[in-house]
This record gives sequence, structure tokens and C-alpha cells, in this order.
Amino acid sequence: MGFLQEAGYNPAAHDISVDSLDEAMIKLARFVGISTPMHTAMRIGINAARRIRELNPGCHICFYGMYAALNADYLLETVADSIVGGEYEEQLVDIVRQVESRAAMSRPITGSVKIKREPNLQRLEFPPVNRDGLKPLEEYAKLEWNGQERLVGYVETTRGCLHNCLHCPIPAVYHGRFFAVPRDIILDDIRKQVEMGAQHITFGDPDFLNGPTHSLKIAREMHREYPHLTFDFTAKVEHLIKYSKLLPQFKDLGCIFIISAVESLNNNVLAYLDKGHTREDVYRSIEIVRDAGIEMRPTWVAFTPWTTIDDYIEIVEFVYQERLIDNVDPVQLSIRLLIPPDSRLLDRQEIKPYLGKLDQESLYYRWEHPDPRMDSLYRRISVLVEEAGCTNQDPAQTYKLIREAAYAARGEVPPEPFHYQAFEQRKRAPRITEPWFCCAEPTKEQISI
Repeated sequence: MGFLQEAGYNPAAHDISVDSLDEAMIKLARFVGISTPMHTAMRIGINAARRIRELNPGCHICFYGMYAALNADYLLETVADSIVGGEYEEQLVDIVRQVESRAAMSRPITGSVKIKREPNLQRLEFPPVNRDGLKPLEEYAKLEWNGQERLVGYVETTRGCLHNCLHCPIPAVYHGRFFAVPRDIILDDIRKQVEMGAQHITFGDPDFLNGPTHSLKIAREMHREYPHLTFDFTAKVEHLIKYSKLLPQFKDLGCIFIISAVESLNNNVLAYLDKGHTREDVYRSIEIVRDAGIEMRPTWVAFTPWTTIDDYIEIVEFVYQERLIDNVDPVQLSIRLLIPPDSRLLDRQEIKPYLGKLDQESLYYRWEHPDPRMDSLYRRISVLVEEAGCTNQDPAQTYKLIREAAYAARGEVPPEPFHYQAFEQRKRAPRITEPWFCCAEPTKEQISI
């Protein structure tokens, strides 16, 4: 929005993750850009593009963002006229100029000529952020903490990532590079969101500690201006250990929880995913974060071709023994490895025995577990989690059912009874109210438009 505005355009924003498609606006558009930073956004965007094409056959449809780059060939064959990835903003503006130029000459702006730009990996000069036309913060996920809900703002201080975890889609586009967004741009955006009512900021960087000095300066300035603001961020296990001395400072500046992609407790699985940490590091990182006075919210890829029933039960018991039930949203225990097109996992021999064909509609390669009990358990856990979400079930009760299902898959019952304080009587860890994660399959409700 900011880049387009600086180029002299007056773009209209429409967020179909929280609103229905504005058909009247679509019918008037010559260009529609569909943002696809993650898997769920991609699925929503494809459904939207089909409807846009019905409403406005001559409109130019551009998909931009990380998942657009990963699925470029399929998109251009089906619903897209152009694709832009990486640091995409300047390329997107250039495509808009081409569309406007063809329209001015009364030439068709869609047709057989497709535009596929290679992902830009050059640093951009960022204009001020423009959020005009987006829904108010009340329409988005909120912070739930101490029995209250707070409005949440969102910024990214960096884009891309230094690391190359094999299952992550970012390395397939950024190849180990990351770019810092200028501090003045970020802080100006935070100010705008505070004016909109934000009481908490989520730093959405793939890893907030890729540039620890940059991140710390932003957190300090934000706290100086808005000492009441709390925040959260995401960081790798290895960075939590490497920069452990910084965590107490982040706590003093308002950090209340940290998300970290633990993924597994099996060292072989962690090695296959090239995570850069071990089982022992997981325990150490949780201790470090707790000692800093911050809540840890570990995330998981609970089902992979190499994860056994014993491994899954170990994750479940780990969550219980480490008192993390309120720190791990139940959906986390249902996440199955997604392998998108161009995934770096596809080059690894370890995945080949289990790999099936590319399901182009679903945007990932299918795979089967060598132990059929694990695929059955995955389906069972998915049902439990979906039902729990529909009924707003206490996470502890959902966890109890997941634990029982896991042991049942091994033909056993849990060796010890489950004891956990009632929902109303315990102090729950801070959380964002939308338990959605980038590597999870979307629900039917999420991808409806």
C-alpha cells in the first residue's frame, strides 16, 4: 500500500481473511494483487481469484509473496496473470504501471502473456506504511492475558531468514538471506497502530533475533514511547540460547511470551529437518526463557514420516511435565508436515521413501507414514482439535483426550491419571486468541470467502 501510494496510486485494501469479498469493488478493478505470505493465505487467495475472474474477466490478477513464488507455475496455469516473490513491492508497482499503460492504450490487460518475476533479493527503500482501508484491530486476533483481552498490532522488523530449516518455505525463496526494515518505518507503524488502539505488538519476523541489535533498539524505543505496551516475538531455539543474556532486557521492555519452533524431541527428526538444535537444547531454552521471566510457547510439527508413536507420546508427556498445557494450543499437536513445491526437503534422500505426488490443488506433496497407526492417530487428533475449537473446550480437557488417544494408538492407557487445575481456577499463560500457525492445514472456515 505504501509503495503504491508513493508511486502515485490510490490503492484500496480489502482483507478477506476477516471480511467477505467486496464484489462491487472487484467489478471496477483493473488490477487485483493477492497477498500470499503463508499456506492458508494461498488457499484463501486461490478461491478469491476464481471468484474475481468470474466477476471481472478482464481484471489483471497478481499473486505476490512467499507462497506465490513457490507455486508460480500452477498459479499462472490457472488463476494468475503475474507472480512476484521475495522483496516484491517495487516489482509489484512496476506490474501495476504496465497494466495501467496497456489500459491507457485500450489493450487487453489479461491474456496469454504471463508475467513471472524471479524473487527479488535486493534491499528496498521503504516508504511509510499505509493501513488505510483495513479493518479495525477489533476485527483481528487479540491478546488473552490475566483474564482480559487486549487489541493486538503487528509489525515485521526483518524479512527473510538467516537459517535454512528444510521444512520451512522461507529458505526456498530467500536462500539464507534476511533484510532489516528501517527502524523509523517500524516505529512509525507502531505509533499508527497504538492510535488505532493496540495494547500489544506481535513482532512477526520469522526470527526476531536474526538481527538482535536491530530488534533490541526497536524494543527500547517502543518502550520509551509506550511503556504500557507488551509484545511477543518468535525466535529459534539456538538463538534463545546464544542470546540468552538479552532476554531479561526484552522482559523489562515488555516481552511477555516467545514463540519458538521446537518441532520435535527426536534428535533424528530434528536433524532431518536441519533445525539447528537438539532435544537437550529444547530443555535448556525453556529454562533460559523462564529464568528471564518470560513465557515460552513452543510450536511443533507433531507428525512427520519419521515420528513414531513413542515420539508423539513423548511430546505429549513433555507438554504435561513441563507445565506447558496452557502454552501449547491444541492445534499444535495435530500439525502434519507440509511439503510445498520447491521445498528444500525434496532434495533429501530421507524423505523420498515416503513421498507421493504433488497435490496441486492443496499446494503440497502428499506422503504416507510407514506406520499406518500414525496416520490414523493424525486423523483422530485432528477431529479432537476441531471439535474442541467449535465448543471452546478447556485446553486441558482437549489435552487429556489427545493424551488418551496417543496411548490408545499404542494399545495402552496412560500409565498415570491426568491432573490439572480447572480452567476457571488457574492462571493461564498469555496467548493470541487465534490458534493458527503457518505450517498448519487451513480449516474449511478459514478458506471460505
